[in-house]
Amino acid sequence: MTQPDPSDMSQGGIAFAKLMAAIEAGDFQPGDRLREVEVADRLGLSRTPIREALRRLEAENIIEHRPRIGAVIRTLSRTEVVELYEMRLVLERTAAQMAAKHAMPAEVDALVTINDQIAQAVDTPSKAAAINQQFHRAIYLAARNRFLLESARGLNNALLLLGPTTLADAARIKTVVAQHTHIITAIGAGDIEDAGAAAEAHLETSLRHRLSVMTS
Repeated sequence: MTQPDPSDMSQGGIAFAKLMAAIEAGDFQPGDRLREVEVADRLGLSRTPIREALRRLEAENIIEHRPRIGAVIRTLSRTEVVELYEMRLVLERTAAQMAAKHAMPAEVDALVTINDQIAQAVDTPSKAAAINQQFHRAIYLAARNRFLLESARGLNNALLLLGPTTLADAARIKTVVAQHTHIITAIGAGDIEDAGAAAEAHLETSLRHRLSVMTS
């Protein structure tokens, strides 16, 4: 997710951006309690902008206030996770199909490079997860459709609530890299049908793995 320029923001906006970045990086996880004083100390800001940022996070359905506890980062239910992946599947299948129509050779090469970086991050799950986000973002950009891209951005908040990455072991990363390779090959060949099918299969595998982690 692209961060706004801090020079263009109020203190509350800066606090919100920093807190969102911390959640995206996994510094704060779903289920974590966000105490104003602790968050302010951790982010090096005063309590007033942190309070403003927490109100905005609540308005965007990222945190919730629980009686006698306070602000807590939301945890998605199993049903919500399935619904989220259903939407991701529709959007990413479409993105892959449109990328097969419009992607330039340089963009296909960039996807290969990003996928190789995921494979090399096998010992650092958080890094692999961050690079994986870059991979999927690159496909959306190659699709050349601003409305599709905006729809994908609309899922960003919910994606933050999925919790720890599932790219936690070598076997899982190997599977992801192999599926990405299939998607890249189809996009590079301009095979619209295969690109969409490969993206769909990838999301279905990801959902199964996510659900298995939730029940373990």
